Amino acid sequence: MSGAPISRVERPFEVRIIDIAAHGFWVDLGNEKLYVAYADFPWFAGATLAQLNDVQRPSTDHLYWPTLDIDLSVASLRDPAAFPLVATVMPARP
Repeated sequence: MSGAPISRVERPFEVRIIDIAAHGFWVDLGNEKLYVAYADFPWFAGATLAQLNDVQRPSTDHLYWPTLDIDLSVASLRDPAAFPLVATVMPARP
């Protein structure tokens, strides 16, 4: 009889983009699907398909798009109105 395993293989948290529309896109987190409206998250409006699909989920409540340098809480996708602060693009310095 073998003993208990001494190491455990961690499975990364699931995330993938499943549909892209004119006004936003859908994120599949495995156990739920969330809509990301460009009106609520304007940083994604000009993103390419490749940039949107380059998404990581480092933890259960953290999504990261490295090519866009965007970090979001899953909670902000569930309830955008609860997170009213919207970053703006800073003008280039002369």
